Amino acid sequence: MTPVSSDQRARALAAAITPGGPAPGTEPAPTDRLLALFGGHRLSPGQRRIARYITDHLTEAAFLSITDLAERVGVSQPSVTRFAASVGFSGYPALREALQPIALSAAAPAPDAEDGARRNELQAAVDAEIENLEALRRTLADTDQVLCVGRELARSTPLTVLGLRISAPLAEYFAYAARRIHPDVRTVTRGGSVAYDALLQSREAGGSWVLAFAMPRHARETLAAIRAARSTGLKVALLTDAALGPPADEADATLTAATGSRLVFDSYAAPGVLSAALLQAMADADPQRTQARLEGYEHAAEQHGFFLDD
Repeated sequence: MTPVSSDQRARALAAAITPGGPAPGTEPAPTDRLLALFGGHRLSPGQRRIARYITDHLTEAAFLSITDLAERVGVSQPSVTRFAASVGFSGYPALREALQPIALSAAAPAPDAEDGARRNELQAAVDAEIENLEALRRTLADTDQVLCVGRELARSTPLTVLGLRISAPLAEYFAYAARRIHPDVRTVTRGGSVAYDALLQSREAGGSWVLAFAMPRHARETLAAIRAARSTGLKVALLTDAALGPPADEADATLTAATGSRLVFDSYAAPGVLSAALLQAMADADPQRTQARLEGYEHAAEQHGFFLDD
């Protein structure tokens, strides 16, 4: 059995599901405002403990000194400082200044507010994904990069799609859909020499690009496969959660979408939508080929009764 990482253990405890009914009313809760501060950031297990403590003890925590907060959470003072920086503040004083008005509003709840109004952990995870999708929406206001990458992938024959470990399902989804509109799509979901052989064969067959998925936790073998692709002469388009770091440093083009990290395992709403947008860009790059291939597929599906609603 594969051991569970300490990061996953911490997240499992932090995201444990507790019973709770729907929250009455629609007025934003203080926890929604905290989500705006803490959401969208990748935090270490210790930093998640700090965020959870602040969320659960907001009216007290917002007025604690850094020494007192560190002691209450059971972390060091530098850990609190690093947490403040990780969520976008210059230091703990700036974070505390942002927390205090939220704490004051929480201290004077509406008359009908009750403990049950606090969102449960599953709702918080969905809210975090909505934030990720909103961030992706803002990124896609400029469509030039997605359209450019889509054109390059559409021209690459064969097109190789790489995804190892946790990224394999995203790669499989993309490749499954891409085969509807592209004549030769190959998947690589195993690393090491198997990946190198597949990438070399793709290049020798005339391929020019590989689309690589790299979701956290980022595997060393993914970085090795990306470097192997470049060594064969393939260009690399990377779809990942962060624009910085070793995988992005090796890529010719990088598209980013944040993953949800509120639950024990990451969720991939935003990367999934970005994948679909990239497929659309490939389809738009050669509309005649796309139409012909889709019509051919639909005709075959009808002839063979592939689907229940045919």
